Amino acid sequence: MLTLEKLTAYGADVQTGLSRCMNREDFYLRLVNMELGDANFDKLDRAVKAGEAREAFEAAHALKGVLGNLSLTPLFTPVAELTEKLRGAQDTSGAGELPERIAEQLAKLKALAE
Repeated sequence: MLTLEKLTAYGADVQTGLSRCMNREDFYLRLVNMELGDANFDKLDRAVKAGEAREAFEAAHALKGVLGNLSLTPLFTPVAELTEKLRGAQDTSGAGELPERIAEQLAKLKALAE
């Protein structure tokens, strides 16, 4: 089960995320839990593996916005970096290790929710 303490230990800027949720802990935690199942993570993974830069960019860009608003910094940072690498790219060859970092951070965050 996610808690503010677990998210803080993970590296999230909980105070900023909470402020964007009217300081309602229940609302913030519900949004974070919903984000764990965001289909854009799967879309991003599939698109990167297929070399489809436009689709990967769209998924990364969508994730970047939500993760930024929730202040989930450890996951937001590699997603934001990947978004910029994919902006205007013809393929996903420049993605480097960022997809793996995203998957690793997502797995860590999901583990906190168990």
